[in-house]
Order: sequence, then structure tokens, then C-alpha cells
Amino acid sequence: MNGQKTYTRKVPRRLDVIVDEVCSRFGINDARAQYKALHIWSEITGDTIAAISVAERLTDGRLFIRVKHSVWRMELNFRKQELVEKMNKALGQETIKEIVFR
Repeated sequence: MNGQKTYTRKVPRRLDVIVDEVCSRFGINDARAQYKALHIWSEITGDTIAAISVAERLTDGRLFIRVKHSVWRMELNFRKQELVEKMNKALGQETIKEIVFR
């Protein structure tokens, strides 16, 4: 070469792709999925259900949800499988095996 530096332009990457790669590299994919599951509950269920329930924890594939009223707890139990499917679809993996309403 003639002594000049050549620069290559890097293609911009989406931040979520970079975070996924970092989590994978450090072996914390499960912890990230658990964190995400707790925070997307209200987005998945909508305002009405989010107002009467809160995601408490995710342990061994079981998502524990605190529900304010027993009537709502019964209603959510009827919709349990639908909610599991929506949550897993949003998470992009089969993180949640069961939802426990309390």
C-alpha cells in the first residue's frame, strides 16, 4: 500500500441483537428471559388485566401472578393456556410452562 489507512464502514446493528449476543456469550439468557417475562405481562394482557394483576416471579417455568380479586383469578384461569402461548411468543422461546394465579 502507499501508506494511507483504509477504513471500512461497519454496518449498524440493532441494539436488541447486540444484547442477545452479549447475554448468550455470558450465559445469562435464562435470567434475561425471566426479567423480560415479568415486564411484558402488562403489555400482553392489556390495561384492564394489568390493572388487577402483577407478575411476581418466574421460577422453573412457572410464572406467578398476583390477582386482586378472586373473580378475576377465576377468569384468568380459564384463559391460562392462551396467556402462556402469548407470553412465549412475545419472549421468542418456550420460557413459561405454566401460569399460577394467586
